[in-house]
Amino acid sequence: MLQSPSIAAMTVVAALIAVPVVAQQAPDTNAAPTTNAAPTPANPPGVVATTNNPNLAVAAVKLENGVRASKIIGATVRGEGDQEIGKVDDLVMTEGNKITVAVVSVGGFLGLGSKLVAFPFDQLKVTGDHVSLPGVTKDSLNAMPNFQF
Repeated sequence: MLQSPSIAAMTVVAALIAVPVVAQQAPDTNAAPTTNAAPTPANPPGVVATTNNPNLAVAAVKLENGVRASKIIGATVRGEGDQEIGKVDDLVMTEGNKITVAVVSVGGFLGLGSKLVAFPFDQLKVTGDHVSLPGVTKDSLNAMPNFQF
């Protein structure tokens, strides 16, 4: 014996059939402009594209000065003689949104057995993705006290 479909299933099918499909078409570049269209304002500096929605724009912003924190955290820190001495574990900011302390993970293997030491951020020398602590060695880092959050 055949079973009839449930009322819920039939309702879903009916709703799907009744919903019109909205398709977007590419604008006709040969069509004459409409007279009721708002004039397109000039793009503000840094904005490379706008849409028909005046509240949406794509901006091209390029970092000219500075370094992203995400590029510093996790970066290998090199010391005296370009020796690898640790990795930047974290950066600490003050209430004024200024980075004041760099926390460096020293020693260990794959994050196990390492210790954290803190330095004033301005002692780190960051050039692109290269981070260094001039005059610092692994031994001098290991002699420093542990930093705790």
